[in-house]
Amino acid sequence: MFNLVLLAARPPEWTHEQFIDWWRGEHAEMTYPLPGLRAWRHTAVSSALEPRSEGWDGLSVLSFDDEASARAALESEEWAAAVRHVGSMRGRRIALLGDERDMLGAVR
Repeated sequence: MFNLVLLAARPPEWTHEQFIDWWRGEHAEMTYPLPGLRAWRHTAVSSALEPRSEGWDGLSVLSFDDEASARAALESEEWAAAVRHVGSMRGRRIALLGDERDMLGAVR
């Protein structure tokens, strides 16, 4: 699998619960149609384990067969629509691409 990983923080005027509800609801509807999307896992952050990790609300991992599929999704009209849906929201995000390896399955 090849993943698009998104770490996001809510807009300052939103609560954590509002942001997670929006992300898993209204915004999710914009994400499901991404071409080549094989899996999507979302984590609502419940606590930061160290001070430098504070301020993040959620993490999404969108999985594709390979890098070419992930990049094609990022160039699609469906992705453009999802980005438009976020609009001028003033939250923060980090977006990363990379290949996935099951580290635990390799030792069991």
